[in-house]
Amino acid sequence: MEQTDPDFWNTHSDEYLKMAFDYKHRERLTHPDGYGKNTGDCGDTVEYFLTFNEEKLVNMAFDTDGCINTTACANTIIQMVEGKTIEDVWEVSPEDVINYLKTLPESSHHCAELAVGALYKAVSDYEKKQNN
Repeated sequence: MEQTDPDFWNTHSDEYLKMAFDYKHRERLTHPDGYGKNTGDCGDTVEYFLTFNEEKLVNMAFDTDGCINTTACANTIIQMVEGKTIEDVWEVSPEDVINYLKTLPESSHHCAELAVGALYKAVSDYEKKQNN
């Protein structure tokens, strides 16, 4: 983890710090109802694994090979959508993630886009499986 700011802990919001260092949802679920993977121009990849019960998202996990900002964005999305309906999940935007984190560096806003893209792919995968 590269930290160029000597005052890292005081520079970031509590929300950012919590999401950046939370690992409880970082795992690969076997046999998820929905799976999505997205790789950004920066080379970071986010994968989401979704489990639904009666059209509600009841469990979600992620994996990433990305930076701390990508991890913060991936965790934020889980916090925002777990327990929600599919319609609510589709409403999440990169701006929602950026606003929640408060101190995501502007140069890393693409991390929010990357994570939301992976979410959309996972929900699309779930919906495709339901239609088959």
